[in-house]
Amino acid sequence: MKFFTLALVAALGGSASAFTTTPQNSVNTALFSSQYEAGLATGVGSPVPEERGGEMALTKDVWETLSPIKVQGGSLRTWSFTTPSIDSVQVHLKTEGRPLNANVELWQGPDNTPQKMAVYLEDGNLRPFRAVIASPGSQNSIAIRNTASMEYPIAAGVEADIKDGGIENFTDKLSKMATPRTVQGGAVFTMPFAPSVASVQVLLKTDGRPLNARIELLQGPNNVKQVMEVYTEDGTERPFFAILETPGTGNVVRIVNTATVEFPLGCNLEPFLVEEGSDDMFIVSEEQGTESSSKFFFLDK
Repeated sequence: MKFFTLALVAALGGSASAFTTTPQNSVNTALFSSQYEAGLATGVGSPVPEERGGEMALTKDVWETLSPIKVQGGSLRTWSFTTPSIDSVQVHLKTEGRPLNANVELWQGPDNTPQKMAVYLEDGNLRPFRAVIASPGSQNSIAIRNTASMEYPIAAGVEADIKDGGIENFTDKLSKMATPRTVQGGAVFTMPFAPSVASVQVLLKTDGRPLNARIELLQGPNNVKQVMEVYTEDGTERPFFAILETPGTGNVVRIVNTATVEFPLGCNLEPFLVEEGSDDMFIVSEEQGTESSSKFFFLDK
C-alpha cells in the first residue's frame, strides 16, 4: 500500500508539467506589417506621440518619412487615439497625379463630429493636402472617406503633431506676424501671391462660435486647383490650419465665409515657403526673420 501511494505521487508530479502554461515569445513574420514593436494597441492606425519641437517640416520631406495607407475609392479608414498628450494631428492626403475627392472628419464620442471638411484637389501629387486638426481631450478618431470612384485611390497619413508644438504654436506665430483679418458672414476675401511663394499657410478661427468657410486656390481666371469646405464646432478650441502648395504663377487664395452675418471669422493668410533670391519676393513683416534652406526660406520662424 505504501509503495502504491509513492508511485501515485510520482505519477502526479510528473504529469503536472502538462498543465503548466509556457509563455510564447512574440515573433515578427512577413505578415507582421507594423513598424512599431508588438504591444498593447491604442487603436486602428493610432498616431504615435513624438517629442515637441518647433519647426514645421516641408510637405515633401514629410512624405519621405510618412507611412501612408491606401484608401480605395468609396472606402473609409479611421485612425483612433486615446493619448491625452496628443492635442492635435496632421492629416496628409495625396494621389499619383489624379484628382482627389475626400471627406475628413474628427469624431469625439458617439454621434459627435466637432470638425469636418470636404477636400478637392485637381492634382493630388502636385498639390497634396496638409492640415492640422485640433483634438483636445480623449477618445478622438480621424475618419477619411474617399468619395471618388474606385479608379481614384488616395494615399492618406495621420501623425501626431507633438513634434511641431501643436496647433497653438502655429496660432501664436501667425498672430505675431500680422493681425487677423475679419471676414464677415457671407463675405469674400482674396489674396494673390507672387510666383516666388512656394506654399501658403492659412489659419481660420472665431471667438468661440461655429466656423463655416470655403478655401479655394485659383490659378488663372476661374481655374480652381484646390477647394476645402470646412466646418468647426468651436473656432477657438478647434481652429483650422492648413498649408497650400502654390507652384507656378498666378496663384490666388480665396476665403469665403459661408455662414450668416452673425458668425464672423478671423483669417491669417501668409506665405509659408518662399524662393530665395527672387526679385518679386513677397515681404510680409519687417520683424520676421528668415532662415535659408537650400533655395528656400521660411516665413514662420
